[in-house]
Amino acid sequence: MVEQILPQENSASNKLPFADAHCDFLYGMTYYDYDIQTVSGHQSMSLRNMAAGGVKLQFFAAWIDMLLKQNPLSQCLNMIDSYYRMLESNPCFVPFSRDFDETQDKIATVLTVEGGEAVEGSVENLRMLYRLGVRAMTLTWNDVNSLAYPAGKRGSKKGLTALGKRVVEEMCRIGMAVDLAHLGDAGIDDVLGIAARPVFASHTNARALCSHPRCMKDEHIRAISKQGGVIGVNFYYRQLTDERTAELDDVIRHIAHFIEIGGIDCVALGSDFDGMNRYIDGLENSSGLPLIANKLSRMGLSDADIRKIAYGNLAR
Repeated sequence: MVEQILPQENSASNKLPFADAHCDFLYGMTYYDYDIQTVSGHQSMSLRNMAAGGVKLQFFAAWIDMLLKQNPLSQCLNMIDSYYRMLESNPCFVPFSRDFDETQDKIATVLTVEGGEAVEGSVENLRMLYRLGVRAMTLTWNDVNSLAYPAGKRGSKKGLTALGKRVVEEMCRIGMAVDLAHLGDAGIDDVLGIAARPVFASHTNARALCSHPRCMKDEHIRAISKQGGVIGVNFYYRQLTDERTAELDDVIRHIAHFIEIGGIDCVALGSDFDGMNRYIDGLENSSGLPLIANKLSRMGLSDADIRKIAYGNLAR
């Protein structure tokens, strides 16, 4: 069944490959029995939606829920197990590598962690997660932890803790990408000051267009771009506009702003599918991604630049 899904979709949708830097499907799979082959309830991610949208690279995050009684590392390990079970059951998924050919009927995957609580204050646990396949991690979600202070929380001006700085240094050493999403401004400054590799933000937007504290300041956009990093525009309405509702044009506005401030090579997509309680019309799931490309084309962007935003910048 799985191998039949991809070739049957509309070939026009698949002319342009898409890469998505963030989704929360693994949490739903682990704790709510989500199935990537089907769509049920509030589930957004599915193989059929990904195929219809031309997704060729998908980052899957293990989101640490601090409201669960289960300890963070155990949560993370459970979701890592879900990730590998998903890959074993669906041979169209392959772990991403630099020689991945996006023209084949496969979808490359990257395993990430959302929430530094997962390491439970241990650099040894960080290294273990890397050996299990984790290739990127946010230092925080929405809670203060032993590594850093998140965006919008009292004390967020404090930045990284001493342990947080050590963890960032170790992430750079072993080759795990530092994800700046959810991190407070001072923490972003700290990471940019010590990171020995390009960093990225998997799912965020521009604070110049939306005042949400999780959105990035222009100076951080410039700094990430200067380091060769990438920023994924997310689709969460509260981080797209200060108005009560958001639409596709708001996503395009943020993309245009990132291009203006950081240049074309820093812009990517980071949907946050299965991590939101409300979706934009047309972007309820991956099948709507070509709508973004169509809008960008009408703006006058070249095919080469649209491909960078849709796929190339994140995959490089």
